[in-house]
Amino acid sequence: MSVLASIVAVLSLVLTAAVSGVFFAYSNSVVPGLDKVRPEQAITAMNSMNRTILNPLFLSTFVGPPVAAVLSGILILVDGATAAGLLYLAAALVYLAGCVAPTAAVNVPLNNGLDSGSIPTDPDEVAQTWHDYSGRWKTWNHWRTAGSLVAVALSGIALLVWDAS
Repeated sequence: MSVLASIVAVLSLVLTAAVSGVFFAYSNSVVPGLDKVRPEQAITAMNSMNRTILNPLFLSTFVGPPVAAVLSGILILVDGATAAGLLYLAAALVYLAGCVAPTAAVNVPLNNGLDSGSIPTDPDEVAQTWHDYSGRWKTWNHWRTAGSLVAVALSGIALLVWDAS
């Protein structure tokens, strides 16, 4: 095991686990909790969280996993551990397909739509806006949670396989 490959591989695992925790927390408590308050409060709170999460620490945690996983895979392959290297490359692909793609295609557009400033004033329409947003957002966030957890598992298995080789 080369030192650089080891550092990048552990970094990849830690970054992926960190973002998995964020997705899990949103699926498990944040959005279900918002579903229990008045829709206008939920919309205001979600818009605030969506703006606040766009910070360098979260963005590097979100973008870092596939970059670190690909780099890990390449370094581990160069080190001669084919199975472990391929597992890290698989982790990167799973993360890209399960987290980045849904985020770009669904969750961010939903967030932008919710924060467009065109929230209706009629209470029934506000409730429907939140209901439509929350249901679809949670469904796709569950996929992001699952995708990132599978990427964590693949990274962990890769480390075990690499260590055993």
